[in-house]
Amino acid sequence: MKRSDFRFLHRLRVRWAEIDMQKIVFNGHYLTYIDTAVTAYWGRLALPYETAFHILGGELYVKKATLEYHASARMDDDLSVGMKCSRLGKSSMVFEAGIFRGDKLLISGELIYVFADPQTQTSKPIPEALRHILLIYEAGESVVDLKTGPWSEMKSLAAPLRSEVFVDEQEVPAELEVDELDATALHAVVLNKLGQAVATGRLLQPQAHVAQIGRMAVSKPLRGGHLGQMVVESFIEAARKRGDREVLLHAQCSAEGFYRRLGFKSHGDIFDDAGIDHIEMTLQLA
Repeated sequence: MKRSDFRFLHRLRVRWAEIDMQKIVFNGHYLTYIDTAVTAYWGRLALPYETAFHILGGELYVKKATLEYHASARMDDDLSVGMKCSRLGKSSMVFEAGIFRGDKLLISGELIYVFADPQTQTSKPIPEALRHILLIYEAGESVVDLKTGPWSEMKSLAAPLRSEVFVDEQEVPAELEVDELDATALHAVVLNKLGQAVATGRLLQPQAHVAQIGRMAVSKPLRGGHLGQMVVESFIEAARKRGDREVLLHAQCSAEGFYRRLGFKSHGDIFDDAGIDHIEMTLQLA
């Protein structure tokens, strides 16, 4: 088993609380590492577990979990946990796991899950939609689609996600979340293969040759998986095609690093918008 066997790798750092009296990771924690990676795997498939599996009409239950120990992890090790779905049956699926320090394999494992009715916990066939998502992901294909269009076409997809992120999570007043600028903006929505909106944003043109990105929202369980980057990059390309020379945005300070990694630079002082600290950032296109 090698790192290159896995399309998906989840990184984590060994914490003090996970070390035993032998000064190595207690053996049981490796299952927690793998379970954490499984959760992140569903995120990489753009499936918010709770809502996605409600749509699919079932839950996954562990039938069997086996580990083989090759070497030990120690305090402060940076680990990569590889996960892949290696086999699909009628109602069961097999995941292979590998825990690596660098290229060195420390732990290999196998988990067998059964798709079942959450009320009766009796098995049922894996839905074709889920089977399709797993197969295309492991084959190296995209598990999301990006759509752009006017508010009249995108509102039904974008508005619920924006309300979930800004109103419910960040406590922005609902009357401030939707404004008259939506009608003139270009909107983008990332959809998973179940048709759920998982990321969105809008692109304005406040003045000639200047584009402004706003209302960036990503489903909370899926953050850090490049969905927001897809939206931003689609807007940068749209701005470039229409001849804009600069892309402007007002970033929440907690997201400043995200935009910096995409080439944006900060300007001016931090300011308050709807009770949240923001900073102006720009990207030059010319």
